[in-house]
Amino acid sequence: MSKTEVINSDEKIVRTVKMSPKRLITNTLVHVLLAILAFIWVMPLFWVVLTSFRAESGSYTTTFFPKGYTLNNYIQLFTDTSIFNFPRAFMNTLIVAIFACILSTFFVISVAYTMSRLRFKMRKPFMNIALILGMFPGFMSMIAVYYILKGIGLTEGALKLVALVIVYSAGSGLQFYVAKGFFDTISKSLDEAACIDGATKFQVFTKIISPLSKPIIVQTVLQSFMAPWMDFIFAKVIIGTDPKYYTVGICLWNMLQKEYIDRFYTRFAASAVLVSIPIAILFCCMQGCYSESVSGAVKG
Repeated sequence: MSKTEVINSDEKIVRTVKMSPKRLITNTLVHVLLAILAFIWVMPLFWVVLTSFRAESGSYTTTFFPKGYTLNNYIQLFTDTSIFNFPRAFMNTLIVAIFACILSTFFVISVAYTMSRLRFKMRKPFMNIALILGMFPGFMSMIAVYYILKGIGLTEGALKLVALVIVYSAGSGLQFYVAKGFFDTISKSLDEAACIDGATKFQVFTKIISPLSKPIIVQTVLQSFMAPWMDFIFAKVIIGTDPKYYTVGICLWNMLQKEYIDRFYTRFAASAVLVSIPIAILFCCMQGCYSESVSGAVKG
């Protein structure tokens, strides 16, 4: 088998490269393997979407494809709020996610830039301590965090949502290593040239480094926004049993309780689809910059 390959784009020199049978077999096997993995990954998502439109109630069916389709599962999420107020839970999570995203991005980028550009006493010990603390899962401290929040009165009423924002954003500054590595790739000569021209450290960061750091900022925004949507443990500990301040994680978990699962199973699938929409929209809008951030983006 042969394929056409462009050797020099300026001169448009083209030659035919012969592919050996061994290489052809290897490429075929790789594509087959990737197709199987893609099928395994997409199938559960496809099943959830199908279930969200299923007309039959209950958590068990004898067929993969629904026998009937309906939009009532989505409609009832917003109309039947007597037991689970999904719109309120969705808005609670959205508010927490937005504020936590803003604060977390500010903390992470600020700490990363400081560690990359500035030199001060105890800098290396601080980085080592941050690395060690980052190895421990966050839920190890959730009881201590809860009692601290309770002691300052943040576990009552609407302040529970404020407590969630604090929990999600307060410790985010320790996750600065990836962003610091990105800042390290930007040449420090840019900082020196700007300082010679009379720019302050803050102006160097906002006018020069930030535009060059758009990929890592976008990646940090995505990670900071996704954390509140995926979290259940901290939200459950802080919110407790007050349905007025449920997040989508708690709301969806309660739908699967044994006394509700038969009635709300298809609504649970519809909720799962709706919950994924904000993250999907955010990712699609920032996909270009996110791809650059993962591949390494700007080098100095």
